[in-house]
Order: sequence, then structure tokens, then C-alpha cells
Amino acid sequence: MVVMIFLIVTVPIAFISPATGEIREHPFIPLFYLAIVGISVIIIYSSYKDRKQRQKDNIKRRSKK
Repeated sequence: MVVMIFLIVTVPIAFISPATGEIREHPFIPLFYLAIVGISVIIIYSSYKDRKQRQKDNIKRRSKK
């Protein structure tokens, strides 16, 4: 969760200078794309993990009958 927050904060930092608050003339495009990829990886991994847990729970529930 903490990593996700840092990645979300990184997206505007790529376009806005934190020191002055002004829009950068040359934004850090690699930083922007890395943050987007990081957010995507976290979302995909968490949904994969949840799906696997649900499958285990379903198997356990079905075997009790």
C-alpha cells in the first residue's frame, strides 16, 4: 500500500517541479512511465493473489460437503 502511494505521487512529480511548483519544461517521461508500470504491476499481482486465494477457498468449501 505504501509503495502504491509513492507511485501515485510520482506521476505528478514527473510533470511538476516539487521545489517551485511550476510545470517542467522538459518532463521526466521515463519516471512517468515507470510509475504507471509499477501501479499496473501492483494491481495485476494483487488481483492474481486474490483469485488464487478464492480458488483455494472454493476447493476447501466444496470438499466439506
